Amino acid sequence: MLLSVSNFEVCYGVISALQDVSVDVDRGEIVTLIGGNGAGKTTLLRAISGLLRPKRGRAVFEDGQDLTRLKPHEIVRRGVSHAPEGRQIFANLTVRENLLLGAYQRSARDEIQADLDRCYTLFPVLAERRDQRSGTLSGGEQQMLAIGRALMARPKLLLLDEPSLGLAPLVVRKIFQIIREINAQGVTIFLVEQNAHMALTVAHRAYVLQSGRVIKSDRASVLLDDPDVKKAYLGG
Repeated sequence: MLLSVSNFEVCYGVISALQDVSVDVDRGEIVTLIGGNGAGKTTLLRAISGLLRPKRGRAVFEDGQDLTRLKPHEIVRRGVSHAPEGRQIFANLTVRENLLLGAYQRSARDEIQADLDRCYTLFPVLAERRDQRSGTLSGGEQQMLAIGRALMARPKLLLLDEPSLGLAPLVVRKIFQIIREINAQGVTIFLVEQNAHMALTVAHRAYVLQSGRVIKSDRASVLLDDPDVKKAYLGG
């Protein structure tokens, strides 16, 4: 087990956003979390990465490391990177500068350059635009940059929040192809995604979150054929 989240409860003031949520991610997997708007998907990722403090529960990473009380930069140092919803790139910095910010806790220049080259191989358009201000990129290019920046921390676990949000279908297919490639290179992925069909197609296992609670979990291929999931999230 690479990540085990047990009994998470997260509140915004008196409003409970997550209630008794437990998820596991095995090394080498792509695990997806699907659900409607407001279900709590982004809240869960933010709590795992230290941006929110759960009221109750634990997130245990790799060999028993409790992430729950650590600060976000300490969690990144342990091998968990987060590509957030809405991309949140630094628009006035170049593509290369944004990518290098993902490696800000690292010091080995040769390794950083090797990972920069790896990002340019995964995302050739970023190589072409390396000296271009990031705010001038298209939405799809900005999403690629957000993923590349997260990879520059050399994570064992990559948290991806809504990578298809606002993108054209052709670009979405490209992004999901790249997600498969990243996983094939040895990075475990926990994917939050509103495009349930694409998420369940790419993932090994899946959880369904509704109103802050996990209501289903199974192999992704099983949930693709689940009548309730089809009705609620797959349009039929």
